[in-house]
This record gives sequence, structure tokens and C-alpha cells, in this order.
Amino acid sequence: MSAGFRVMGILNVTPDSFSDGGHYLDASAAIEHGLAMAADGADIIDVGGESTRPGSEPVSAGEELERVVPVIEGLLAASAGAAISIDTSKLEVAAAALDAGASFVNDVTALRAPGMAELVAARGAECCLVHMRGDPLTMQDDPRYRDVVGEVAAFLREREAAAVAAGVARERILVDPGIGFGKTVEHNLELLDRLGELEGIGHGILIGTSRKSFLGALAGERKRDRLAGTIATNVIALLRGASVFRVHDVAAVRDALDVAAATVRVR
Repeated sequence: MSAGFRVMGILNVTPDSFSDGGHYLDASAAIEHGLAMAADGADIIDVGGESTRPGSEPVSAGEELERVVPVIEGLLAASAGAAISIDTSKLEVAAAALDAGASFVNDVTALRAPGMAELVAARGAECCLVHMRGDPLTMQDDPRYRDVVGEVAAFLREREAAAVAAGVARERILVDPGIGFGKTVEHNLELLDRLGELEGIGHGILIGTSRKSFLGALAGERKRDRLAGTIATNVIALLRGASVFRVHDVAAVRDALDVAAATVRVR
């Protein structure tokens, strides 16, 4: 970790993720990409075997395990130099990933699976509690809030309290407002603008805007890779108090955050 923030590289071992589905479904390709992200400055590699893009269908625990465990083992065997996170909402998958050497559980359901919080507590793992309305299949079906920031904050406080009650140390908890998870473009922008209102929940804020569709909507898809929008939103999130940045393009975002963080320190 440097400059007071961490970069989390996204490693989707799936055929249907919205940006890179199928690119790293082969374990050897996934391991190679994970090592490249670590070399580019990723502090954490987030390995996921089930897509959470809007409209995605769930996969079985067995299939998810077959996708992620060899990749986690391969990254650790190659001494990737980054912590390994498992992106899952399934207890069985989280347990196997931690057995394989992962030390972080990134859960879009905020540890709501029975036994998940207790597993994280028992293993001393770091975790991220994500806000998502509904599930990936339905979350973008007309999402509505009276006050998106207030409702997200209330949910994350409740899930933090549940995790702490289950034995998870507060300093091991990060919270993620779930940009793009059951939100409109306007909801996403309001969450980014008011991100500082989530400070004090958990031990830090994780933000995930990388390549998401609202960036394309704002830019008119002039850049299909959405890298410029990703960098802009991550710098904004840094200035609003985020400390972990989940991204596809590790090197470019890390450079931008290093410059932004240095500028803030000088000011």
C-alpha cells in the first residue's frame, strides 16, 4: 500500500462479465493477467467466478469453485506480491478460497449468506460489504430511492453492525456503495458526490466504477473502454474519502491516483 490508498485489480474468471467476459476463463490466462496487474501496482487481486453484471444468471458453487481456486493457488504459487480477494456471495466458495490462500472476501450481498460473517471472523479475513438492491438479474429494474445516499448508508451501517456482532473486527471491514448495482446514472453521480457521508461506516470506503455503463452514458460512448471516465471518477472518489479502488486498468488508475494523492498532500 502507498499514498494511503490501495488499488484492487479485477480478475473475472467468467464467460459473461460485462467488460472482459471470457478473456481470462482459462486458468493460465487468468494467472498471467493477475501477475501483470500486480506488476502494474495492484495491492489486491479480486478473483471472481460469477458475473454480477446487470441481468447475469447465477452459477453453481461447484462451477464457481472450479474457476477460482486454481487461479488463487496459481497466483500464490507465483508469488504475485498482492493480497488475494475472493469476489463471491457463497459461503462454500469463500471458505475454499480462504483455504487456498485468499485473505479478503468481497461480497456483493454484504455477508448476508448464513455463516458468511462468522467465516470471515474466524479466519481473520478482510471483507467488503457492498450495497446492492435486489440481485444481479433484477437490480436494474426501475431502481428508486427517496434519498439514495441516506438509504445506502443506513444499509451499510446495519450490515457493519451485523458483521461486528458476528465477530468481524471493525478494522477489517470496508464498505462499498455499489455504484451501478441497482442505481440509475443520477443515483451513481449523487453517491460519488456525497461519498464523504459514508465515512465512519466500516474502516474505509471501496469504490468500483471501472468501465461501468453510466460512464458511457455520460460520455456518449466516445471512448468504448471508458478509461477516461474511470480515472475521473476514481480521482473524485479519492478526494471524497475512498481508500480502495477496484479497477480493470491498474497502471493508468494507479498513476492518476498517485498524482492526485500527492497534490492533496501538498495542499
